[in-house]
Amino acid sequence: MKDKIHPKYGDATIACICGNVIHTRSTVKEMKTNTCSACHPFFTGTAKYMDTAGRVEQFHKRYGKK
Repeated sequence: MKDKIHPKYGDATIACICGNVIHTRSTVKEMKTNTCSACHPFFTGTAKYMDTAGRVEQFHKRYGKK
């Protein structure tokens, strides 16, 4: 590795708006995020999946299938 061309790599803190704090290493010392694995619906199991087949059937029922 060449000297004096790489950024400093050290301890970093990632803070989410939900209050979760993650300690890691990075070239940036502090980061703030809107979502993390502790509050994201996919990871918490509260994700709502859209039923696309049901929506198509609802459209055909409402406007008539041609």
